[in-house]
Amino acid sequence: MQSVPDKINFAKEEQKTQEFWDRVDVFNQCLKRNEGLPQYSFYDGPPFATGTPHYGHILAGTIKDTVTRYAHQTGHHVIRRFGWDTHGLPIEFEIDKLLGIKCTDEVLKFGIPKYNAECRAIVMRYSEEWKVVVKRMGRWIDMDHPYKTMDLSFMESVWWVFWRLWKLGLVYRGFKVMPFSTACATPLSNFEANMQYRDVSDPAIYLTMPLESEPEVSLLVWTTTPWTLPSNLGVCVNASFDYVKIKDEESGQFYIVGEPLLPSLPYKARMTVIEKFKGSTLVGKFYIPLFDYFKSERASHNAFRIVADPYVTNDSGTGLVHMAPAFGEDDFRVCLDNGIISKGETLVCPVDNNGRFTAEVTEFAGVYVKDADKDIMHLLKQKGRVFFQGTKVHSYPFCWRSDTPLIYKAVPSWFVAVEKIKENLLLNNKKTYWVPEFVQEKRFHNWLESAHDWAVSRNRFWGTPLPIWISDDGQEVRVIGSVEKLNRLSGLHITDLHRENVDDVKIPSKKNPGTFLHRVPEVFDCWFESGSMPYGQMHYPFENKELFEASFPADFIAEGIDQTRGWFYTLLVLSTALFNKPPFKNLIVNGLVLASDGKKMSKRLKNYPDPVLIADRYGADALRLYLINSPVVRGDSLKFQEKGVRELLAQVFLPWFNAYRFLAQNSTNYQKMFSESFSPDLERVLASGNIMDKWILSETQSLIKFVRVEMEHYRLYTVVPKFVDFISTLTNWYVRLNRQRIKGVFGKEDAILSMSTLFHVLVTLCRAGAPFTPFFVEYLYQGLCYYIPASERQDSVHYCSFPEPLERAINPVIEGKLASMMNVISLCRIIRDKRNCPVKYPLQSLSVVTHNKQFLNALSELEPYIQSELNIKELVLTSDEGKFVHVRVEADRAKLGKRLRKDMAKVLVGLAALSTESVREFQATGSIVIEGHKLTLDDVQIFREFKGDTKKQEAVWEKDVLLVLNLEVDESMKAKGLAREVTNKIQKLRKRSGVDPLDPVDLFYAVSPADSCVANAISSEIQFISNTLGFTPLPLEHKPQFCLVIGQETSDLKGENAKLQLVLTCRQFGLSKTVPEDVAMWVASRNYYQLRNTLNTHGSCSIRIGDNTNTLTLGQNIFPTVKDAVGH
Repeated sequence: MQSVPDKINFAKEEQKTQEFWDRVDVFNQCLKRNEGLPQYSFYDGPPFATGTPHYGHILAGTIKDTVTRYAHQTGHHVIRRFGWDTHGLPIEFEIDKLLGIKCTDEVLKFGIPKYNAECRAIVMRYSEEWKVVVKRMGRWIDMDHPYKTMDLSFMESVWWVFWRLWKLGLVYRGFKVMPFSTACATPLSNFEANMQYRDVSDPAIYLTMPLESEPEVSLLVWTTTPWTLPSNLGVCVNASFDYVKIKDEESGQFYIVGEPLLPSLPYKARMTVIEKFKGSTLVGKFYIPLFDYFKSERASHNAFRIVADPYVTNDSGTGLVHMAPAFGEDDFRVCLDNGIISKGETLVCPVDNNGRFTAEVTEFAGVYVKDADKDIMHLLKQKGRVFFQGTKVHSYPFCWRSDTPLIYKAVPSWFVAVEKIKENLLLNNKKTYWVPEFVQEKRFHNWLESAHDWAVSRNRFWGTPLPIWISDDGQEVRVIGSVEKLNRLSGLHITDLHRENVDDVKIPSKKNPGTFLHRVPEVFDCWFESGSMPYGQMHYPFENKELFEASFPADFIAEGIDQTRGWFYTLLVLSTALFNKPPFKNLIVNGLVLASDGKKMSKRLKNYPDPVLIADRYGADALRLYLINSPVVRGDSLKFQEKGVRELLAQVFLPWFNAYRFLAQNSTNYQKMFSESFSPDLERVLASGNIMDKWILSETQSLIKFVRVEMEHYRLYTVVPKFVDFISTLTNWYVRLNRQRIKGVFGKEDAILSMSTLFHVLVTLCRAGAPFTPFFVEYLYQGLCYYIPASERQDSVHYCSFPEPLERAINPVIEGKLASMMNVISLCRIIRDKRNCPVKYPLQSLSVVTHNKQFLNALSELEPYIQSELNIKELVLTSDEGKFVHVRVEADRAKLGKRLRKDMAKVLVGLAALSTESVREFQATGSIVIEGHKLTLDDVQIFREFKGDTKKQEAVWEKDVLLVLNLEVDESMKAKGLAREVTNKIQKLRKRSGVDPLDPVDLFYAVSPADSCVANAISSEIQFISNTLGFTPLPLEHKPQFCLVIGQETSDLKGENAKLQLVLTCRQFGLSKTVPEDVAMWVASRNYYQLRNTLNTHGSCSIRIGDNTNTLTLGQNIFPTVKDAVGH
């Protein structure tokens, strides 16, 4: 096996691994190897390349990479193709900022060809940065041949999708009140409007609207949008609510208001109720409008009239709602239902696309609506129409791109009739599998149930143009579904479908020969394009028809929870409309990654660390595992903490590496000790009776079985924690408890068994961990390959299949036994920590008290491990509670008192007198007879209390098991603890000095004062120290005159003045005091092993120095070690 360093830089090793992957082209080789295997289809949602990737992208990318790597390893051909969302508001918004463009007219003045050229230039601005980050995170996906929504092939498929919807009768043109971004001069879809809400303070104004028939009586109306008041055409009430006419005793004015809302009026003058009536009484009455801008609507549409609708509530306001049909969805509906507006007619809408009042509103023409609020209220005050003016903090939608407040505005638009297919949407949603389920069953289902028709057109420029050609009178409409058809009808050869190339294209009219149809100016909502990606990425149906139909719906997709009303929704709408199928089978929804303070991550605020810096600091695998081993894979939020990545590195990857390094070191030592190479033998292990080897093999195979089951259900939130826990089990339990076996201390057979076991587990972990930590398992596998037969070895771990569980190795009984042992050890460690009693100091005994014979038998079988780990002299396993436990049975007095009456006192005495055995029998049978009365467990409470000396003992209950640790320490035990401490320091010194475990060394010590506790401990426990170290330390006075000191340390122990000096020397012969100095120098200059072989062969050797010849005789004046020379 190759030499393994003491320390590892995970990030640097990842870079080496990446170089290896690039050199061998591992990703593409994986794809080639699985060609012809069952197809596993995956859709990658397209991000924008106008910004760099953040942790949300990395999280979703890691989930996608993990699942698709697993699919590849389980025998599937998985095409992974990256995509880019290249159209829409994000790009236009950047160009508008760059060019200082504020409105649509300025774009038209600049020129659509030039404007779109600017957009095209920045579309892929950060694509190279994306490639760097995606590659650095170990994600395997084809970024060299991505699909782009601006490509002709993709846009043509989008046209085909829309053409099919048109043919199916699912497209129409109409007015609709929609969320509208005045900054971007375009309507937004409902799901876009729901993406960002903020708490804002808006005006809250109560207005008076005198009745025409009773001018002294005014309707009291409340609104938080004063800018909509110039467009008011009606007032709405709820016909079933109670309303009252009240009199202000101070002013003498009369007002009408909803009765339940009367107490909430902000004006606190004395009010007298004059009359009470239902809302239906008010319907049909006219009122005097606030403004005269649209007074003609009174005659043409009976405007400024009271109407009724159930949507009016009595939880806020006044119960009378002001209606401006152009600026409210309910306003529009109610006014349409009541004839205040009519279909096909001009709508009162005096606000342009940039949110400014038109010339119709003379006093405020050209003023941005939100800026006009103050002036409108001032004018109404002058008119005496303001009852009360205040403010209200409420949640208000903002544009998700421009960060400006949205308004609701009636716009002409092209719609997909989603409401027609709502039932099919709900049914197809049920055919999909979501993780976590609650997002599908609640959030997404509820969204589908309330789905509205989808406005898919946008009044913008950089996007896929709607393929709609229309006559001047609007009576003839043709939808084009392909480039070939457009070229045929227009007589042109069009190779780019953007607006600058198709806006002026005309096609001949069918109805009126000699006339032409022109294209409508709108482009598609970019969500329509992303929802079309299953078809666009394959240029379906123009190419890849068989491949698409064989792989649709997708086996798997994944994105963040914010896509519930975005990409997931648009995918489902279009696939349901086109094929009445769901677009995917399985979906993982991840939660949001927030900054450490719980706020949204912001590049402007710089409240999160650069992902690449984190990867370069701790490794991409550590970042990957941190993200997918968190609540975020269950749809919850994650507050990103750099320390979390650092801790994962320390708690998972370093121990994992150390287990591998430990195996590598001891495979080398094995060869030195037993003069043969280590060769793993799994069959030998399976045939062995060693419980520890059988246990970890069983745990390994159980893990594989668990991962396979859970990954089939896409439950990363169960898989990853289990995987991480297993690494902890391997390193903290198996390796720790079997160190001496692996080192060969117990002989060759134990060494080969334990090393083979560890090797098999590590190789299995490499193959099983490949989807999760692709870099590190490659590093491990390349090192472990040394011992894998050439016929079974692969050039990369990623060419290996995911392991199948070895059923014959799974032993739940052994797993249960070891679980019991580990639980006992862990609890006792807690006890030691609680009582400040470190494990290095031995204790007299641990008593385990339980009637669970199976539990006691398991511990008995593992007794040596428990004693060693807890450093106890004796393990007492007993079912006899009497010595340790006082059992107390208390009656339910309230319950039994009614039943037993005068016998209650006798029964209480009887319960108190019960023996431990009687109580246990009571628990086993569920009933007992006391003084002639049958009692059940429901009648009593049973308490078990430790009755030992809590100063000398510490007890802890674990269900029905009592653990009692004897904390009494005598002088001999203290000495053993000090000896352990001395041994530990020597071992640390050896490690710091860089000594190989099998390098021959001697150690010499000096302790002052000579009669200190430490000196006595070394003396009394010298055998333990020697057995642990593999050699015997000697007093410093025995150190040879000529030696090489390679490490030393002076320490204070236990707060005493005792000083310990440790000196490590290279291997030296021991010489008697009669050997001359020059001969001693000669011996020190020789190769120890060559001279030892000579002496072992011949028994002596002669040395000539100058005129003198000296003879060294083994056992007389020269000895194999310094220790052997003591006394000579």
